[in-house]
Amino acid sequence: MNLAAVFACAYAAVLVLRAVCAWREIHRQAALPAADAAWAMSGVAVLQPILGGDPRLAEVLDETLDALPGARFHWLVDDGDTQARVVVASLRAAHPRARVAVEVNPPAPDGVNPKSFKLDRALAAVEAPVCLVLDDDATLTAGALARLVAALDTAEIATALPAYVDDGEPMAGRLLARFVNDNAALTYLAPLAWAPPVSINGMCYAMRTAHLRALGGFAPLLHALADDLAMADHVRAHGGRIAQTIAPVRVRTSIEGPAHYIRQMHRWMLFATLLLRRQPLRLQLGIIVLDGVPPLLLWATGIALLARPSVVGVLGAGGVLVLRAAVTALLQRRPGGAASPAPLLSLLSELLQPLHLLHAVCVRTVRWRCRRYRVHADGGFHVA
Repeated sequence: MNLAAVFACAYAAVLVLRAVCAWREIHRQAALPAADAAWAMSGVAVLQPILGGDPRLAEVLDETLDALPGARFHWLVDDGDTQARVVVASLRAAHPRARVAVEVNPPAPDGVNPKSFKLDRALAAVEAPVCLVLDDDATLTAGALARLVAALDTAEIATALPAYVDDGEPMAGRLLARFVNDNAALTYLAPLAWAPPVSINGMCYAMRTAHLRALGGFAPLLHALADDLAMADHVRAHGGRIAQTIAPVRVRTSIEGPAHYIRQMHRWMLFATLLLRRQPLRLQLGIIVLDGVPPLLLWATGIALLARPSVVGVLGAGGVLVLRAAVTALLQRRPGGAASPAPLLSLLSELLQPLHLLHAVCVRTVRWRCRRYRVHADGGFHVA
């Protein structure tokens, strides 16, 4: 028995299963009737917690204002964040007709999530029937917003599908983009074939304001560092449904170098471990097999081939690499896909995933928003 070929076939089988399920979900949602984008904008309050320091901040916020001219924006800045306050002041001057309210906030207390703290303070001023939480490095088109709002007809919370834009980014930034873009459809859409969503994309999600207030607003999230996971759990605990849509949210984050990339991946993987621990055993096993095992199968294929080279092994490994490149390229042709295929960088990104996961399991302290936090097993945290 040729182990390299066996591992390659196992990887291919899992990949094809996930890709078929993801592609079917993309086509199913794409066939739904289009919603009225203009109406959707007029009834939406866009809540954006803003943190200065990213060189792309002004560009991304400006693009969002242009994309959603009918929405009401709530820009939530920190009192001591001079850079953010300068950016928002200049953008308000450049867009005099935009409906923008700048809300200045004091520092969040220790043990309180800074993002949720600002969102919770802003909710009282929201008058629109729908709240859209949108990160300051993310942009959403009018059509994508309409799709999110339409999804609220059958769900209590609707979330978008992330697509990272890596134009002009250094290697570390492109590697991060590859991780997100290669895995977005496979991770968020494929599981919908057999189970409802268990979490949301915290970069962009929508809820009806009245329902959000009925759930206590953002107050229940204040002491959870993974605010997206906490919101999803809170909604589900109250019998709510999550709609995972194909509405693309385009993200532009400046990654300064390898250290920044490692910190970002560490934080995401640590949050993934929190998600996994909260699921029933059957779902845990499904997540592990579909999301955790494939990178290990790639490593096993390579190691087996090096240990015992053979024609069959080379053909198996080569075939799975071609299949992998074709699948990732196909899935990223979905509406809103942000990056062109980069097979070698994509392969490197997947091979690094087990190392990032090991890092998250061993090190429970993350650096986020210029501070270091120790994350507890229940999702709580304190300043380290």
